[in-house]
Amino acid sequence: MPLDEANAPRSRPKILVMDDDHVMRELLKLHLCNNGYQVLVAEDAVVAGHLVVEKRPDLIIADVEMPYMNGYEFVAALKNDPTTKDIPVIFLTTEEHVADRAKKLGAVAYFNKPVVADRLIELVALFAAR
Repeated sequence: MPLDEANAPRSRPKILVMDDDHVMRELLKLHLCNNGYQVLVAEDAVVAGHLVVEKRPDLIIADVEMPYMNGYEFVAALKNDPTTKDIPVIFLTTEEHVADRAKKLGAVAYFNKPVVADRLIELVALFAAR
């Protein structure tokens, strides 16, 4: 017997974490997975770009300071592509003055390092499709 839509199982939202710091990627992955999210990880914008195209994440957490292409450049490219412009982005940064630039680029939020796991999960829950 088919399930009605109200009782159909929902897929877990996919979150892409882009950070060049291996420990940070793994910590974020752990916290997000423990809170029911599917997590994709990328150590740079090149890997992240491939994952965006192949896996279509529901939300991206992007570190600002990255090799090759920084988080700002990555998000600018993402927002200029009609197929990816609507993916919400949260910047992760140690920079003090990121709010104006993040807003101008179309990010939904930013989060300063060091990460407070509970606050990050609250922020992700606001923007990840469930």
